[in-house]
Amino acid sequence: QVQLVESGGGLVQPGGSLRLSCEASGVILAYYAVSWFRQAPGKEREGVSCLSYSDTTTVYADSVKGRFTISRDNAKNTVYLQMNSLKPGDTAVYYCAAEPYYHCSGYAQDVKYDYWGQGTRVSVSS
Repeated sequence: QVQLVESGGGLVQPGGSLRLSCEASGVILAYYAVSWFRQAPGKEREGVSCLSYSDTTTVYADSVKGRFTISRDNAKNTVYLQMNSLKPGDTAVYYCAAEPYYHCSGYAQDVKYDYWGQGTRVSVSS
């Protein structure tokens, strides 16, 4: 059974940092592109970042560029999203999704991902 499990969410003050993890079981995540999405209350889901299969491509939404960093640890079968300089507008439930042998083109709209995690909540508030 394949599972993606997100963790690392929580409550943080503006300007703070969090690191989200997306740990896979049942698949070798190195063969997958992994994307992070988020959905704020009352808003549509939006793509945040994508790390391609083979790690040759990283993509970030304009709203997080320069503040968020996506990375992978194949030994832990985990993809991370390091989030710095957090803003109240980053408040959302964050999801990871995986698609095999994919290079992130159109990651936010054009891909039907094979696997999704259950989400982890991030709240940025003073």
